Amino acid sequence: MKTHKINTKQLKNNINELSAGDTVLLSGTVYTARDAAHAKLLELIKKGESLPFKIKDATIYYAGPTEAPLGRPIGSCGPTTSSRMDVFTPALLNEGLCCMIGKGNRSFDVVESMVTNGAVYLCAIGGAGALAAKSIVECEIVAFPELGCESIKRLEFEDFPLIVGIDSRGNSVFVK
Repeated sequence: MKTHKINTKQLKNNINELSAGDTVLLSGTVYTARDAAHAKLLELIKKGESLPFKIKDATIYYAGPTEAPLGRPIGSCGPTTSSRMDVFTPALLNEGLCCMIGKGNRSFDVVESMVTNGAVYLCAIGGAGALAAKSIVECEIVAFPELGCESIKRLEFEDFPLIVGIDSRGNSVFVK
């Protein structure tokens, strides 16, 4: 197992170097989205409308950050259970999404779509949202502000610690 220091701008080009179980220190732009935001994104895709951010080669973090304390860009920002997004994920992968961050295993359909589209699933440590927030240096709402903490936010990561849960070849830390 290896440790990779990667910027999201280079992630798609380096995706085949990542293997299940590897450690990743991720820097760069990441978007948050949970269930409600995913439903709105899927609705836009079905209508043929533009998405609120460039989905091609993007990274989505399944998180609903809390309000930022004084002097910080963001509050606690731990991962949400990823399987809740499984019904929406293949459509986003088909649009060019290359990386998802969350916690827990993914469905067969999601893994199959990841292999087809050359995507990776990274796992963040659950229960450590306050610690994770220390690797987030910027936060801006980019879509669906009416969803509150579940709005889509643009985050800037700096060496955010992750583990490759499922690589682009379908290998998984969840399957023995």
